[in-house]
Formats: sequence, structure tokens, C-alpha cells
Amino acid sequence: MKLPTNLADPCYHDEDAARAQLEAIRWPGGPYCPKCGSLDRVKATTAPNKVHGGGWYHCQDCRRKFTVRVGSIFHRSHVPLSKWLLAFRFMNSSKKGFSAHQLMRTLEVDYKTAWYIEHRIRECMDESDGDPLGGKDQTLEMDETYWGPAAPGSHAKDNWHFVNGEGWAQKVPDKKMKIVTLVERGGRARSVHVDNLNSSTIMGILIQNADRESKLHTDESRIYTRPGKVMADHETVNHYKKEYVRGDVTTNTVESYFSVFKRGMKGTYQHCDEKYLQRYLNEFDFRHSHRAALGVDDAERTTLAIRNATGRRLLYRQPRHIA
Repeated sequence: MKLPTNLADPCYHDEDAARAQLEAIRWPGGPYCPKCGSLDRVKATTAPNKVHGGGWYHCQDCRRKFTVRVGSIFHRSHVPLSKWLLAFRFMNSSKKGFSAHQLMRTLEVDYKTAWYIEHRIRECMDESDGDPLGGKDQTLEMDETYWGPAAPGSHAKDNWHFVNGEGWAQKVPDKKMKIVTLVERGGRARSVHVDNLNSSTIMGILIQNADRESKLHTDESRIYTRPGKVMADHETVNHYKKEYVRGDVTTNTVESYFSVFKRGMKGTYQHCDEKYLQRYLNEFDFRHSHRAALGVDDAERTTLAIRNATGRRLLYRQPRHIA
């Protein structure tokens, strides 16, 4: 079951309807105890809780009481479920993101609540532990980019320099945040915020995220030369010499991903602390991996994110990234 397409549906405005909708998504086979996993001996309470409202269940095995919020990203949240469903829908329907200030105004909550809701939703959009990208006869494109304060003259031709053993590279100020993205041609995307851009970092990303039987397309940078040898095939295009396509060899797909990412970060979010960058990358990866071109509409994409809410809790910690 997926969320209704029509935003006028009661689940986006009525708490009981929102709870029923969330139960149908999280518990398609019926309610189960998040503590012991019991399914057959879970019973609905006969009367709504006077303090917390309805939707309570009782497990006769471990004698615990719970609601659909328990064991998920919604746990211990005082925000109504109807507003949660709206927030999930807005975050998953906006190609370039939905700012916390806009969410604050739309849901009529304070800014801290809107900010925390968005980061919880981004936690549900994290698919970095999924299956490796690519496969036999499939093509992966890989490229690096930078995000942060712009440097004067950063696009000038003399801003390029030759790094011994690494090839041509652009001079990047230390404040720039480094990002490496791996994209399946016609499929999913996976991005990683890294501290250092070198062959060892690229090798680690490929080993962890790519199927070795895939073909790899990159630009001419030497940081991809050694890692590319672990793939079935490695082809390059020379951007420094204005070569962007040679037959089917190109990195235009990953460049297109960066275009959407940077427009969203600059036009919608505007500011991003480095310790939260990986969460924003997860958000853009998720929408790219479940986009309309792959037959996934806004409601289905939102439903997938809500299903990922099970077993997740957001703690105030710096997200994982490769050093």
C-alpha cells in the first residue's frame, strides 16, 4: 500500500486517518511487537489512552504496550503523524529539496522542529548500505566535485595545475568540501563525502559500492587509473582537452546529478555544515535512485522512505564518511 496521491486526502490532515495509513505501510501483515517480534499475540487495546490518544496495542508475550511510532523514526516525537506524512511527501516530491524554513511555514511548527524533522527524514533516505551498484554489462560513471565557498577566479584556465602522478587537477581551497559520486547509467546513485581525494579513497569507494563486473567511465584524472583496474573495464574522457563524449564513453550522467545537487544546495538549502553534508547527499541520492524516469512517482517514493523508517533512530552525531 502506498500513500494517496491527492494532498487533500484525510491522512494528511486527520490524526486517526494518518495513523491508519502509517500502520498499513509499516505493518502490511498486521501489527507486530517491536520488542519481541510477536505477531499472533498482539491485540489492540479496547479504549484509547486518555493521555496519548488511540492506536495502542498490547503484546501478550512480553506484556509491552506500543503504537505504530515505536521502533521507528517517529519514536518519542510529539509532532502529529499527519504533519509527519506531509513532511515526508514534500521532501520526496521536490526535486531540489524542501527547506526547513518552508516546512516550518507549511506545517506551522517552529524552526527547530522543522529542521529536526527534515534530518530524520534524510536518515530514512539513506541507502548507503544497499546492494552494490552496477553489474555485468552495466556502466557506472564516477566523478568528483566540490561544495563550499567559491574561490576568486576558480573557473579560470590558469587555475589548473599538474599534480605529480595524479594528472591535471583544479586548485581547490581548503574550505571546499569534497564529494565523490558513483552513478549507474539509467539507475541509482551513491555519493560519499570524503576528506581526501586520492587513489586510495577512490579504491575504497569502488570496493564498497560497486560490482566489479561493471564498466567504469571517468574523466582523465589519475586518481581513477589504479582503482579502475579492479573493474571489468575502465574508459576515460579528457575534459581538459574539451572531450566530453566518445562513442558511449561519457560522464554526462554523473555531471547531470551534480547539476541538480548544486542547484538544490544553492537555491533551496543555501547553507550546509560539513558534518551534515552526507545526509544531504543521501537525500539527493534517494530521489535520483527512485525518480520518475525509473517508473516511481512521488507517492511511491514517499512510501519507500517511510518503510525505511523502521528500526532507525536519529542521534545528534556526525554522519559516517570515508576519511
